[in-house]
Amino acid sequence: MRVDVNCDSGESFGAWRLGQDEALLAHMTSASVACGFHAGDPSVMRRTVRLARHHGVAVGAHPGLPDLVGFGRRAMEITPEEAYDLVVYQVGALAAVAHTEAVPLRHVKPHGALYNMAARQPALADAIARAVRDVDARLTLFGLAGSCLTAAGRAHGLHTVDEVFPERGYAADGALLPRSHPEATIHDPTVAADRAVRMVRDGCVRSADGTEVALVAGTLCIHGDAPNAVAIAQAIRAALDANGITVAAPESAP
Repeated sequence: MRVDVNCDSGESFGAWRLGQDEALLAHMTSASVACGFHAGDPSVMRRTVRLARHHGVAVGAHPGLPDLVGFGRRAMEITPEEAYDLVVYQVGALAAVAHTEAVPLRHVKPHGALYNMAARQPALADAIARAVRDVDARLTLFGLAGSCLTAAGRAHGLHTVDEVFPERGYAADGALLPRSHPEATIHDPTVAADRAVRMVRDGCVRSADGTEVALVAGTLCIHGDAPNAVAIAQAIRAALDANGITVAAPESAP
C-alpha cells in the first residue's frame, strides 16, 4: 500500500500570515502552492517553494478563483474559457518561480470552490484539464476521487491522482460536505488518522449519514489553514506508518 500526503500551502499574503507551512511541510510528500488568486503572492510563492525543496517535498500549483477576500471558497459564475485562462495564468506563474529555484513542478490541484465546481461540472473540468495539458502534459492532475475532474484529466491523457480528505466530511454521493454543514470538518486528529487509514487500506469512508462511500485514495489532503493542521498531519503519518502504508509523492507522468 502506498499513498501521497499533500497540503495546501503558501496561503499567506503580504503582511497577513496563514498556516504553519514550515512545520507542516516536514510531514508532507507533496505541497500544493497557492498562486496569487485566492491567496499567496510572489514572495510567498518563492518562500514556499524553497521550504518544499528543503524538506524534499514535491511541488504543485494550487490555482483558485480570483477572490482573496473569500479565500477562493465562494463559488463564482465563470465560463470554461475563463477557467482555462485563470489556470494557465496561475500554473505558469508558479512554474516560473519553481524554475528559478531549480525545483520541478510536479502537479496541479485546483483550490476550494474551483475544485468543487470542477468535480461536478464536466465543461469546467474539461477546461481545467486542457489548461494543465497545454501548459505541460507531463504534469499530474489532482482531483476529488471519482469526480468529473479526474475523468477529464484521463480523457486528455494526463496522469491523474484521486484525492481524498480525511479531515473533511463526505456526503453519500462522495462529494465533500459544504463548509456550512456542522460535520464539514473533522477536528480530532485521532479520528482523521483513523479515516485516513480506512481510505487507503479499505478504499472507503463513512459519510455524514452513515453511508459507506467507496473511493480510491491516491493522495490524502491536509488543509494548511486549519488551526491544528500540524497535529492532524502528525497523527495521520503515525497511523499510516503503524499500518505499513508507504508514504511517497506520486510517480511522475511517463
